[in-house]
Amino acid sequence: MQTLKAVRSLIHKDIVLEWRSKYAINGILLYVVSTVFVCYQAFKSVDPTTWNALFWIILLFASVNAINKSFVQESRDRQLYYYTIASAKAVILSKVIYNMLVMLLLSSIAYLVYSIIFRNPLGDPTLYLAVVALGAVGFAAVFTMVAAISAKAGNNSTLMAILSFPIIIPMLLVLIKVSKNAMDGLERSASYDELMVLLAINIITVAISLLLFPYLWRD
Repeated sequence: MQTLKAVRSLIHKDIVLEWRSKYAINGILLYVVSTVFVCYQAFKSVDPTTWNALFWIILLFASVNAINKSFVQESRDRQLYYYTIASAKAVILSKVIYNMLVMLLLSSIAYLVYSIIFRNPLGDPTLYLAVVALGAVGFAAVFTMVAAISAKAGNNSTLMAILSFPIIIPMLLVLIKVSKNAMDGLERSASYDELMVLLAINIITVAISLLLFPYLWRD
């Protein structure tokens, strides 16, 4: 119960700070809208496969920009204060949940803007939205864990890219495959295996974060 209370307090703190500044979220939204508009000006119309690939590329880089600053903005004094009032698991769990909420909001807006500008009929919109939600949660979990490791290594962006690459690439391959199935309107049973893989990756990533972060937190 104490951990859950600390998690709620830390999430509330992040939301309040973001609401006061709005700098990060506004910059990310500007990036998403401008990238979609540039793609539209460049291609005008695309086939379904390209439509799907472009969407995940835009969402991937938007998630990197959104989550990369999770621990960068936390000063050393503030981290020391967190150390005295909350456990390491509460800190990393609050970051993961907050970034998941941000990514769900961001992916929803990206999907809406992308669908309006690049009109493309979806065979199974419900399944596609479910895949987008799983992808957003997966990106948040992976990049939060990697951002925590990178922050302890001096905020090395190269390290973040190297660590996230082996996890993100398989996830992207699965996301593109199952979302293509949704675009083509295939039976949902054809995508069950991929959906289970995505769910497993998300759960494993969060579990690894909870196991590893306490050791990083001590430093």
